[in-house]
Amino acid sequence: MANQATAQTIDENSAEDAIHPIYLRTLTLIERLHRQLLDVIKDELERVDQTDINAVQALLLYNIGDSELTAGELRSRGHYLGSNVSYNLKKLVEAGYISHARSERDRRSVRVSLTTAGFAVRDKIDGLFNRHLQSLEKVGDVSGEMMNGTNVTLERLERFWADQIRYQL
Repeated sequence: MANQATAQTIDENSAEDAIHPIYLRTLTLIERLHRQLLDVIKDELERVDQTDINAVQALLLYNIGDSELTAGELRSRGHYLGSNVSYNLKKLVEAGYISHARSERDRRSVRVSLTTAGFAVRDKIDGLFNRHLQSLEKVGDVSGEMMNGTNVTLERLERFWADQIRYQL
Protein backbone atom coordinates (compact mmCIF):
# COMPACT_ATOMS: atom_id res chain seq x y z
CA MET A 1 0.00 0.00 0.00
CA ALA A 2 2.83 2.42 0.94
CA ASN A 3 4.72 1.51 -2.25
CA GLN A 4 1.65 2.31 -4.33
CA ALA A 5 1.30 5.76 -2.68
CA THR A 6 5.01 6.44 -3.22
CA ALA A 7 4.75 5.41 -6.87
CA GLN A 8 1.76 7.71 -7.34
CA THR A 9 3.67 10.63 -5.77
CA ILE A 10 6.65 9.97 -8.06
CA ASP A 11 4.33 9.87 -11.10
CA GLU A 12 2.72 13.19 -10.07
CA ASN A 13 6.14 14.79 -9.55
CA SER A 14 7.30 13.51 -12.94
CA ALA A 15 4.23 14.99 -14.61
CA GLU A 16 4.84 18.35 -12.89
CA ASP A 17 8.53 18.25 -13.85
CA ALA A 18 7.58 17.53 -17.47
CA ILE A 19 5.07 20.38 -17.77
CA HIS A 20 7.15 22.96 -15.87
CA PRO A 21 9.33 24.11 -18.81
CA ILE A 22 6.34 23.96 -21.16
CA TYR A 23 4.25 26.18 -18.88
CA LEU A 24 7.09 28.70 -18.50
CA ARG A 25 7.57 28.75 -22.29
CA THR A 26 3.86 29.40 -22.74
CA LEU A 27 4.01 32.34 -20.32
CA THR A 28 6.97 33.80 -22.20
CA LEU A 29 5.26 33.35 -25.56
CA ILE A 30 2.03 35.00 -24.40
CA GLU A 31 3.90 38.08 -23.25
CA ARG A 32 6.18 38.19 -26.29
CA LEU A 33 3.34 37.68 -28.77
CA HIS A 34 1.35 40.53 -27.27
CA ARG A 35 4.33 42.85 -27.56
CA GLN A 36 4.91 41.67 -31.12
CA LEU A 37 1.26 42.31 -32.01
CA LEU A 38 1.71 45.88 -30.81
CA ASP A 39 4.87 46.16 -32.95
CA VAL A 40 2.97 44.89 -36.00
CA ILE A 41 0.24 47.46 -35.41
CA LYS A 42 2.83 50.22 -34.88
CA ASP A 43 4.50 49.24 -38.16
CA GLU A 44 1.16 49.38 -39.98
CA LEU A 45 0.34 52.80 -38.51
CA GLU A 46 3.71 54.12 -39.69
CA ARG A 47 3.21 52.52 -43.12
CA VAL A 48 -0.10 54.38 -43.60
CA ASP A 49 1.34 57.58 -42.04
CA GLN A 50 -0.94 57.42 -38.98
CA THR A 51 1.63 58.67 -36.48
CA ASP A 52 -0.61 60.67 -34.13
CA ILE A 53 -1.66 57.60 -32.11
CA ASN A 54 0.23 54.62 -30.74
CA ALA A 55 -0.39 50.90 -31.19
CA VAL A 56 -2.23 50.49 -27.87
CA GLN A 57 -4.58 53.33 -28.79
CA ALA A 58 -5.20 51.82 -32.24
CA LEU A 59 -5.96 48.46 -30.61
CA LEU A 60 -8.40 50.22 -28.26
CA LEU A 61 -10.16 51.73 -31.27
CA TYR A 62 -10.28 48.34 -32.96
CA ASN A 63 -11.75 46.67 -29.88
CA ILE A 64 -14.37 49.37 -29.33
CA GLY A 65 -15.62 48.95 -32.91
CA ASP A 66 -19.37 49.50 -33.18
CA SER A 67 -19.90 49.24 -29.42
CA GLU A 68 -20.46 51.86 -26.78
CA LEU A 69 -18.41 50.86 -23.74
CA THR A 70 -17.03 52.08 -20.43
CA ALA A 71 -13.31 52.07 -19.59
CA GLY A 72 -13.90 49.14 -17.23
CA GLU A 73 -15.55 47.10 -19.97
CA LEU A 74 -12.62 47.81 -22.28
CA ARG A 75 -10.13 46.80 -19.61
CA SER A 76 -11.90 43.48 -19.05
CA ARG A 77 -12.20 42.75 -22.78
CA GLY A 78 -8.85 43.92 -24.03
CA HIS A 79 -5.22 43.31 -23.52
CA TYR A 80 -3.57 46.58 -22.79
CA LEU A 81 -0.28 45.44 -21.33
CA GLY A 82 1.46 48.18 -19.42
CA SER A 83 -1.03 50.84 -20.42
CA ASN A 84 -3.48 53.04 -18.63
CA VAL A 85 -6.80 52.64 -20.43
CA SER A 86 -8.29 55.83 -18.95
CA TYR A 87 -5.27 57.89 -20.03
CA ASN A 88 -5.37 56.47 -23.57
CA LEU A 89 -9.12 57.06 -23.83
CA LYS A 90 -8.61 60.68 -22.73
CA LYS A 91 -5.93 61.15 -25.40
CA LEU A 92 -8.19 59.57 -28.05
CA VAL A 93 -11.07 61.89 -27.06
CA GLU A 94 -8.73 64.91 -27.29
CA ALA A 95 -7.54 63.76 -30.73
CA GLY A 96 -11.12 63.32 -31.97
CA TYR A 97 -11.12 59.53 -32.39
CA ILE A 98 -13.60 58.84 -29.60
CA SER A 99 -16.69 60.57 -28.35
CA HIS A 100 -17.82 60.19 -24.77
CA ALA A 101 -21.02 60.76 -22.84
CA ARG A 102 -22.20 60.18 -19.30
CA SER A 103 -24.35 57.11 -18.89
CA GLU A 104 -28.06 57.85 -18.51
CA ARG A 105 -28.37 55.14 -15.84
CA ASP A 106 -25.20 55.80 -13.84
CA ARG A 107 -23.99 59.40 -14.06
CA ARG A 108 -20.58 58.36 -12.65
CA SER A 109 -19.96 56.17 -15.67
CA VAL A 110 -18.74 57.51 -19.01
CA ARG A 111 -19.49 55.57 -22.18
CA VAL A 112 -17.24 55.89 -25.22
CA SER A 113 -17.80 55.23 -28.91
CA LEU A 114 -15.84 55.83 -32.10
CA THR A 115 -16.07 58.96 -34.19
CA THR A 116 -15.67 58.89 -37.96
CA ALA A 117 -11.90 59.32 -37.49
CA GLY A 118 -11.91 56.45 -34.98
CA PHE A 119 -13.70 54.19 -37.45
CA ALA A 120 -11.09 55.06 -40.10
CA VAL A 121 -8.29 53.82 -37.81
CA ARG A 122 -10.33 50.76 -36.86
CA ASP A 123 -10.76 49.96 -40.54
CA LYS A 124 -6.99 50.23 -41.12
CA ILE A 125 -6.32 47.71 -38.33
CA ASP A 126 -9.11 45.47 -39.62
CA GLY A 127 -7.49 45.58 -43.06
CA LEU A 128 -4.16 44.59 -41.51
CA PHE A 129 -5.72 41.60 -39.76
CA ASN A 130 -7.55 40.56 -42.95
CA ARG A 131 -4.27 40.68 -44.92
CA HIS A 132 -2.75 38.43 -42.27
CA LEU A 133 -5.62 35.97 -42.64
CA GLN A 134 -4.98 35.69 -46.38
CA SER A 135 -1.42 34.48 -45.87
CA LEU A 136 -1.50 32.90 -42.41
CA GLU A 137 -1.77 29.34 -43.64
CA LYS A 138 0.35 29.66 -46.79
CA VAL A 139 3.18 31.74 -45.36
CA GLY A 140 2.90 31.16 -41.60
CA ASP A 141 2.02 27.46 -41.85
CA VAL A 142 -0.77 28.02 -39.32
CA SER A 143 -4.08 26.30 -40.01
CA GLY A 144 -7.51 27.04 -38.64
CA GLU A 145 -7.39 23.77 -36.75
CA MET A 146 -4.12 24.77 -35.09
CA MET A 147 -5.54 28.17 -34.15
CA ASN A 148 -8.65 26.54 -32.71
CA GLY A 149 -6.55 24.22 -30.52
CA THR A 150 -4.46 27.17 -29.36
CA ASN A 151 -7.58 29.16 -28.53
CA VAL A 152 -8.99 26.29 -26.46
CA THR A 153 -5.76 26.09 -24.48
CA LEU A 154 -5.54 29.85 -23.96
CA GLU A 155 -9.19 30.05 -22.87
CA ARG A 156 -8.56 27.30 -20.31
CA LEU A 157 -5.48 29.13 -19.03
CA GLU A 158 -7.51 32.33 -18.80
CA ARG A 159 -10.20 30.56 -16.79
CA PHE A 160 -7.55 28.91 -14.57
CA TRP A 161 -5.87 32.24 -13.83
CA ALA A 162 -9.21 33.97 -13.20
CA ASP A 163 -10.07 31.23 -10.70
CA GLN A 164 -6.68 31.70 -9.02
CA ILE A 165 -7.57 35.35 -8.43
CA ARG A 166 -11.26 34.88 -7.69
CA TYR A 167 -10.86 32.04 -5.21
CA GLN A 168 -7.38 33.03 -3.99
CA LEU A 169 -6.01 29.59 -4.77
